[in-house]
Amino acid sequence: MEQPVSVLTSGGRSRLPLYALTIFLSSAGLMALEIAAARLLAPYIGVSLYSWTAIIGVILGGLSLGNWIGGVWADMDADERGVGWTLAVGGLACIGILLMLTLVAPVLQASELGLLTVSFIFVAALFFIPAVLLGIVTPVLTTLALRLDGRTGHVVGMMHALAAFGSILGTFSTGYILVQYFGTQAIIIGTGVMLGLLALVFLWQAWRSIGSLLLLGLFISGITASRDGFTRFCDRETNYFCIRVVDMSDEVTYGTLRGMVLDHLMHGINHREYPTLLMSPYVHLMDELIQSHAKRLDGRALRGFFSGGGAYTQPRAIRARFPDADLVIAELDPAVTEEAQRKMFYDASKDRVYHADGRKVLSQMVPDYFDVIVGDVFHDIAIPHHLVTREYNELVKSRLNTNGIYVLNVVDASPDPRLVKSIVKTLKSTFPNVQIWLEEWSEKHQRQTYVIAAGSAPILSDKVHSEHGLKREWQEVSHYLANSGTSFDALPVLTDDYAPVESLLSQLIFGSLAR
Repeated sequence: MEQPVSVLTSGGRSRLPLYALTIFLSSAGLMALEIAAARLLAPYIGVSLYSWTAIIGVILGGLSLGNWIGGVWADMDADERGVGWTLAVGGLACIGILLMLTLVAPVLQASELGLLTVSFIFVAALFFIPAVLLGIVTPVLTTLALRLDGRTGHVVGMMHALAAFGSILGTFSTGYILVQYFGTQAIIIGTGVMLGLLALVFLWQAWRSIGSLLLLGLFISGITASRDGFTRFCDRETNYFCIRVVDMSDEVTYGTLRGMVLDHLMHGINHREYPTLLMSPYVHLMDELIQSHAKRLDGRALRGFFSGGGAYTQPRAIRARFPDADLVIAELDPAVTEEAQRKMFYDASKDRVYHADGRKVLSQMVPDYFDVIVGDVFHDIAIPHHLVTREYNELVKSRLNTNGIYVLNVVDASPDPRLVKSIVKTLKSTFPNVQIWLEEWSEKHQRQTYVIAAGSAPILSDKVHSEHGLKREWQEVSHYLANSGTSFDALPVLTDDYAPVESLLSQLIFGSLAR
C-alpha cells in the first residue's frame, strides 16, 4: 500500500510538537476551570449534585460548540494566527470570569430564582465562553497537523489522546493540589496567563496585535480590581470547603463573637468568653436535649459522639458544662478543625477528634457506649446519603447505650418537609421513639431547620423551654407533619441502596427557599 506523504517539508513538520503541546495544555486548562468553577461558586450556591451538574453540562456544551466551530473554521483555511487569536481571547475570557462574577452575583443573589436556575445562569455567564474558545483549538490544530503529516489515523489519534491526557492531568492536579495550595482565583488567573503565553508563540510576529491584547488585558484587570474581583473571598480553601471566619461581636453586649462560614453557610457561632451561649436556635435546642438527657446519668461522665465538627460549637458548649465528658468528633476536613482552634476558640486537647467520615469512625467505636450521638454533618441541602439510611441508623443504635439519644438537624421546607418525613419514617423502623422539633409551627411555605431526636427511651414532652442561655421555646411537631402535605405512607424508607435525597428536597432545589 502506498504510504501517505507530507504536504510540507520536514522543516514545517517541526511545528507538530508545538501543536501537540498546545492541545495538551489548553485541554488541561479547561478542566482546571471546571474544577475551579465549583470552588468559585460555592460561597454563592454551595456545592451539590445540582451545581456540579450545571458545571459539567455547561462546560461540555461550550466544548462541543467550540469543537464544531473549530472544525468548520479549519475547513475554511484557519491558520496559526487564528489559533493565536483564539488562545489570546480565551486567556482574556479567563480573567473576565472574575469580573463577570462581580456583575452576576449581586443580581442572582437578590433574585427569587431557584437553585437549579441560579446554578445554571452562574456557570453559563462565567464559563461558557472560555469553554467555547478552548474547544476551537483542538480541531483547528489537528487539521493543521494533518497538513504536515499525512498519517491521518496517527495524527488524529495522537491529538485526541493528548487532549484526553491533558484533561486528566488538569482534573487531578487541580482537585488534589492546586486548589488547596494556590486557591481558586490563582488557578483561573494562571490558566489565563498560560493561554496568553501560548498565544504569543503563534502571534510573535504580530507585535501590534500583541500590544493591543496586553492593553485589553490590563483594562479588564483594572476594572476587575476596582470591583474587588481579585479580593479573596475565603480565608482558606481546601478540597472540601471555602472557609471564612467573620467577626460578629456587634451582636452581643460583651466579649468576642465569631462565626464560621463554610462555602455559603454559617456553620457555627462561638462566643470566646461564654462557650455555652448558643446563638442559633436549632443548636440551642440540640444542646437542651443533650443536657436533659444528661440528667439520667447519675453523676457519670457524659459520653458523646459528634458526626461533624465545623465550628465545634456544640462540643465546646458541652465541654464547658461537663469537663469530664468523653467526646468523640468526626470532622472530614482537618483544615476546619485547625481554623476552629485558631480563630473559633476551640480547644481540642481533651476531645478525640478524627478526620474521617462519620459513619466510618462510628463503626470503629465500642458498642453500647455513647449516651448521645449528634448528627451535624449536613451542609445546607447537601445531604450525605449514607448518613440518613436505615443501615446507618442501625449502626447508631448499636453504639448507643440503652437510654441513649440520637439528635440531628435537617434543612427542609415547610409545611410539607418530605425529606424530614422520610428520615423520620426511616428512624421509626429502628427506634421506638422519634420526635421532631421547631421553634414554631407555620403553614407558611418557608425554609426551616428541623431538629429530630430518636431513642429507645422516652425523650421529652411536647414543649421545651430553654433552661440555659437565651430564653427560647420549641414545640414537638410530629402531629402537624402527620396531618399536612404528603403522607408518611407515600414516602420511602431510606436505605443504602435507595436514598432519593435530592428528589425529596425538590421544594428547596426548584424554589428560592434553597438559598
